[in-house]
Amino acid sequence: MQWRAVVLTVVAMVAFAGNSLLCRAALRDTDIDAASFTSLRLASGALVLALLVWLRGGRVRAGGSWLSALALFIYAAGFSLAYLGLGTAMGALLLFGAVQATMIGVGLVRGDRPNRWQWLGFVLAFGGLIGLLLPGLSAPPIAQAALMLVAGTAWGVYSLRAKGAGEPTLATAGNFLRALPLTVIFSVVLWPQAQVDVPGVALALASGALASGLGYAVWYAALPLLQATTAATVQLSVPVIAALGGVLLLAEPLTPRLLVAGTAILGGIALVILAKTVTPTARSPG
Repeated sequence: MQWRAVVLTVVAMVAFAGNSLLCRAALRDTDIDAASFTSLRLASGALVLALLVWLRGGRVRAGGSWLSALALFIYAAGFSLAYLGLGTAMGALLLFGAVQATMIGVGLVRGDRPNRWQWLGFVLAFGGLIGLLLPGLSAPPIAQAALMLVAGTAWGVYSLRAKGAGEPTLATAGNFLRALPLTVIFSVVLWPQAQVDVPGVALALASGALASGLGYAVWYAALPLLQATTAATVQLSVPVIAALGGVLLLAEPLTPRLLVAGTAILGGIALVILAKTVTPTARSPG
């Protein structure tokens, strides 16, 4: 890769991993609730993306769709609710695994025919996911794990719908804008739990404006410079960066279960991608 592609890719992957770190830090260490975090994240992301579209002379309302906005909202809401009980690394790994499983599964339904190395990768990744969720002392809370799997599935659907949706920054800006009314409903439903504080608001705005809005814009700038397989493979770094960030910045432990299961999941997905790319390139989750 050229140096420009390398820099843009590294910045984008750090931004996407940063979403997990910012969300977990906000919901663990501040008083902000999950609905308020989600609303502020999507609102600030919509503002930044709309500004980028406006600077390019575009119209935000011309991009996106209501179905994609619904998938975006389900991802963002599930992501926040899940991080009420999941560690950073666990959440990022479950999210990434669900995204890839959704996209690969749709590819199979549409007629993709994996080779034997890819089947080995499927088995390895699925086995790692099962091992991650099995009951035990280091098992994640089942409700939050299920919410993160739903979030990952929604993001996989969003990525699949994004294929052929036009200019990606414009489409994403339109989807963020359309998702805002859904966040209002979400906040009203969870109003009894509503609370905010300055640190929580700051982390939510950073997640939306920087890690989401600018992160996606940087990734879309990097994508034309990357081969499809390279773009898919580098996304394997997101859970790893999130895990390292959780250890170094949030003092979270890396359990043997997480290390073994994570290696199996990421190794299996890498095998599927490198043997032969069978799915569209996902818009990396964050």
